Amino acid sequence: PWVTYQQGHYHYCYSGRNGICVNRSPRLQEAVQRTGKILWQPPAGQAYSREIWAPELHFINDRWYVYFAADNGRNENHRMYVLESETADALGPYRFCGKLTDPSDKWAIDGTVLPYKDRLYLIWSGWEGDVNVQQNLYIAPMRDPKTLSGRRVLISKPTLDWERNGRPLINEGPQILQRDGKVFIIYSASGSWTDHYCLGQLTLIGDDPLTANAWQKKRDPVFVGTDKVISPGHASFTVSPDGAEDWIVYHTARHPGAGWDRNVRAQRFSWDKKGQPAFGKPVGPGIELAPPSGQ
Repeated sequence: PWVTYQQGHYHYCYSGRNGICVNRSPRLQEAVQRTGKILWQPPAGQAYSREIWAPELHFINDRWYVYFAADNGRNENHRMYVLESETADALGPYRFCGKLTDPSDKWAIDGTVLPYKDRLYLIWSGWEGDVNVQQNLYIAPMRDPKTLSGRRVLISKPTLDWERNGRPLINEGPQILQRDGKVFIIYSASGSWTDHYCLGQLTLIGDDPLTANAWQKKRDPVFVGTDKVISPGHASFTVSPDGAEDWIVYHTARHPGAGWDRNVRAQRFSWDKKGQPAFGKPVGPGIELAPPSGQ
């Protein structure tokens, strides 16, 4: 689930009603409801008319951009696409800008934007070739919010035991966290349909994000399920209205073995003494949390 706080509102962007929708509210618990406005619906018969996945809403240079993956009804044709708002209003209107791809033009989903040192980069989950055996994380430079300007670079593969539950093998759902000059990618690992979906972390330790060895993977997952909260993953990050708190928004399976029968959850997280995100454990069902401060 993608949630961002801008212009005094939480914006929850999701796929639904044969298109892409946004729900907007000053309260986080009200924003994460699937009752929003339809931003855009694809025309029929196009390469991007079906299976719209994981849309994200980013505010860049006074415009909103929606990054999403879609296909023509055949999964092997999933590619990333982008919409651009005509004004600074997140509710649109929007125009379709086209496909977002590097020269390889391989299967690609879950695109997210990294702003770093006055440049933009796109990070996503993709296949190395044309067969669905493994999803890796890739990065490429952007000329502008609508265009890639270079070839993709592989930065993560599912190599650790906790990343390898289910087939195909999965690294997906990359999300950016930045604090005090540090850059982190929090990503999802193992099959989202299994009870072992979890979050891993890459840390930028070099100067150039386009260098594969500039990213260091943590050996252990940073957010895992419990006996009461199953398969937490595909997180996004937002803040409290007063900027004093950081929040993680994620989905979980409704019960063991539920697969893609999921719900959306949110909770506050902190930072450790080394400046690393400290997510703790998923809060169990039925536990009341204080709302984001300043709400």
